[in-house]
Amino acid sequence: MDAEITPQMVLLGYREGVFPMADQDGAILWFSPDPRCILEFDRFHVSRSLRQALRRGEFEIRLNTAFERVITACADRAEGTWISRRIMTWCRALHAWGFAHSVETWRAGRLVGGLYGLSIGGAFFGESMFHRERDASKVALVALMRHLRGRGFALVDTQWPTPHLLKLGAVLIPRAEYMKRLAAAVRRPCSFGDAPPTAVADFLD
Repeated sequence: MDAEITPQMVLLGYREGVFPMADQDGAILWFSPDPRCILEFDRFHVSRSLRQALRRGEFEIRLNTAFERVITACADRAEGTWISRRIMTWCRALHAWGFAHSVETWRAGRLVGGLYGLSIGGAFFGESMFHRERDASKVALVALMRHLRGRGFALVDTQWPTPHLLKLGAVLIPRAEYMKRLAAAVRRPCSFGDAPPTAVADFLD
């Protein structure tokens, strides 16, 4: 049954509020958490220490220049990962079609952190992040939120809460409310787009 799943079906699943993850044996399972964790632009919190890291100007942000490297790094975890080869194959196809994106943190020409996710209309679905230097993944998330807000996005889905996301201002909402927000967001005429390399200080208010 898993072998019949296509990238088009994965995209439809996100539109309907469900997303795939692989278990330890590689089988694909579908999830729709209740409550659902989201990030809201007006409640997103950048700590003083992170703001100082941004102002130091040590990092550079790039969009969609190293998607393969980002998703590979996100999947490379000693404790195991839900990002199976099949999921990576789907995401590569969705990236080629303009639905999957990477936000990358660079320092001195080295990829040191980042995240990837999917966009449909004005909804962004964050999938995973990684870092090789302190604050590198957080910097990517700050840049993502600023970029999405500028593009008119209405929903940033993080699926489940983590202590890290809650400190940044993530909130839990009932699935019924999430589905209403999702239906409205995917109809928005938004484009994720790309951007030239940008100094992270430009993402501060």
